[in-house]
Amino acid sequence: MTIPDSRQLNIAGFLVCSGMMAYALYAEHQLLLEPCPLCVFERMSVTALGIVFLIAALQNPQGMGRRFYAFLIVLAAGSGIGVASRHVWLQNLPPDKVPSCGPGFDYIIDSFPLSDALKLIFSGSGECATVDWLWLGLSMPAYVLIGAAFMGGFGIWANLRRIA
Repeated sequence: MTIPDSRQLNIAGFLVCSGMMAYALYAEHQLLLEPCPLCVFERMSVTALGIVFLIAALQNPQGMGRRFYAFLIVLAAGSGIGVASRHVWLQNLPPDKVPSCGPGFDYIIDSFPLSDALKLIFSGSGECATVDWLWLGLSMPAYVLIGAAFMGGFGIWANLRRIA
């Protein structure tokens, strides 16, 4: 049995990220789960990761190009891992340690300079600590954390492995 080439593996990475985003949109529009500010950044990270996989598949680079895409995959997956880790941490705080609810994402982006807006968003708020959805005992941000870590490792392997 032969392992698919890098192009096919990158297409698979794109499809997995697309599936993650499709479920996030299903959860928002069909299950009526409103995304918190950290959820929005998790979505941005997964989307960026999917776009990198897609461009890598379309370009199908060799040599240094494959290393470059592996690096971009690490950046995108790493940002998703970081945001999702913070989100899971907030969700597991004792109730008396949860920060109070702040303004919504749209208000923050419209009303504050970008650096202040990012500080407010990443400090999290009470709405980010709410667990609205569980499957097998894990929240959606926990699955984003697992998915981003897996897809980051997969992307590194797919683009840096030796081709026979």
